[in-house]
Amino acid sequence: MEAQKVDLFMIMNAKYFDSYQLTSIRERLIQMDESRWVIVQSLQLKDPTTSLIISIVGGGGLGIDRFYIGDTGMGIGKLLTCGGFGIWTIIDWFLIMGATREKNMEVFQRSVY
Repeated sequence: MEAQKVDLFMIMNAKYFDSYQLTSIRERLIQMDESRWVIVQSLQLKDPTTSLIISIVGGGGLGIDRFYIGDTGMGIGKLLTCGGFGIWTIIDWFLIMGATREKNMEVFQRSVY
């Protein structure tokens, strides 16, 4: 893969991943076959800031933040317990951005490997 394409992808999508993951993502993209490039460019990555806003504005108590990132099981758990009686909601204000980045990494790995 061309280094310029990879660098552009990294610049445009760095906010969707944790900083410690960026090196391995870049290495994997460089080694990747050119035919898979279209798949990587069309990935539907979730914005961690959006998930935090959803969590804070009120969707966190109903599990909407977890449904947004594709974590259906935890979304249902939060919905049925009203956000763990509020405790789970508050904890998620600190964890949801990291969870979103982890889900993005899972999506990336499924598409590249």
